[in-house]
Amino acid sequence: VDTVEQQVARLQGGAPWGFTLQGGLEHGEPLIISKVEEGGKADCLERPLLVGDEIIVINEVELTGYRQEAIALVKGSYKTLQLTVRRYRHCVCVCVSMFVTLLLSV
Repeated sequence: VDTVEQQVARLQGGAPWGFTLQGGLEHGEPLIISKVEEGGKADCLERPLLVGDEIIVINEVELTGYRQEAIALVKGSYKTLQLTVRRYRHCVCVCVSMFVTLLLSV
C-alpha cells in the first residue's frame, strides 16, 4: 500500500543547502532529491528531506517540473529556501494472525 504526503521544508542560512536534484520533465522523470548531505541543512531539519522526495514547489512557486527551472529558483534563494515535497511512503502490511496462533498453540 502506498501513501502520499506533502511536507514543507524551510532551510535557513544560505547555500549550500545540502541536497542534489535529479530528473525533471526534460528527462521524462519527476524532479526528485537524489542525495542529502549528512549533516547538511536539508538533513538537519526537524523532518529532514529524504532521497526520493519529489519537489513540487520552491519558494511558493509551483514548478512546471523542469530541472533548470528548479535550479534557477534554488540558486536565486539568498538566506531562506522553502520547498514543498511530495513523499511516497510504501507501507508493508504484515499478517500476524498466523504468528499469534502459532504462539498460542505452543
